[in-house]
Amino acid sequence: MFCRACDSEKGDDGFYAGVPSRCKECHKVAMKVRALTNPRVQEYDRERAKTPERKEKSARVSRDWRAKHPDAYRAQNKVNNSLRDGKLTKDPCCICGTTEHVHVHHKDYSKPLDVKWLCAKCHHRIHSVFPELGGHYEAAE
Repeated sequence: MFCRACDSEKGDDGFYAGVPSRCKECHKVAMKVRALTNPRVQEYDRERAKTPERKEKSARVSRDWRAKHPDAYRAQNKVNNSLRDGKLTKDPCCICGTTEHVHVHHKDYSKPLDVKWLCAKCHHRIHSVFPELGGHYEAAE
């Protein structure tokens, strides 16, 4: 079969049933872009996150992440405590300049107060597009 998106020839197992025009890799990329850019998909995901099953899964994932990445968890706590104590203040996002939903980004967890401030949107984009810049996001498969 032939993928129109990447102009390559692949076997039948390289395509999802019902999606004959795009190979699996191209389809995954298209669905990720759709999830990041389509407001209807984003609203659906926000509502789905409020269900009890999703809340339970989110709590479990958080516990597992903290156990797997204790250095990152300690750095986050150090920043949160410094913010609470007034030793550190949030700056606007260093990419887009917004002051809403600003996150802290660590390049090196051994320097917990050496941080960059990024809004949630820019922070997630940085980690999804440039995973080599650090962080603990697992590669999408």
